[in-house]
Amino acid sequence: MSEEIVFITSNKNKFKEAEKLITPLGFKLIQKNPGYPEIQSDSLEEIVKYGIEYLRDKFDTFFLEDSGLFIKSLKNFPGVFSKFVFTTIGNEGIIKLMENIKMRDAVFRAVIGYYDGEAKIFKGECKGRISEEMRGDHGFGYDPIFIPQGCEKTFGEMTTEEKNQ
Repeated sequence: MSEEIVFITSNKNKFKEAEKLITPLGFKLIQKNPGYPEIQSDSLEEIVKYGIEYLRDKFDTFFLEDSGLFIKSLKNFPGVFSKFVFTTIGNEGIIKLMENIKMRDAVFRAVIGYYDGEAKIFKGECKGRISEEMRGDHGFGYDPIFIPQGCEKTFGEMTTEEKNQ
């Protein structure tokens, strides 16, 4: 029998990607969405730390994640507001904002908070650039417009396995 790990997220696509990574390691991932409030902060790490603090009395062991797309020429917009921006203007809006902008450097940043009686924070980032058009139908969110460094494909054109290399 595999050990269960609770992933706090309302995002089904994010859960499916995490499940594909964790299941082969012998764990069973359980999705929970307790609807905790997200603080307004310009720091992904602070948002995750607040989430752990808020949820630590509700679950023994869990993890949560917050991420954002930071576009250099747009002064790191949408950044910590990536979810809100995606639901309001979407990829089409980002492409429109970047019309006639040659410098398209961007970075995806993610912060994972893990709690098992003690809080642990993990950070990662993927550098790349914003494509000039939406490409691909894999993944979710900003995947169709983000080209990771050293690649020609967007995340949206990659399989989950390619994306997570």
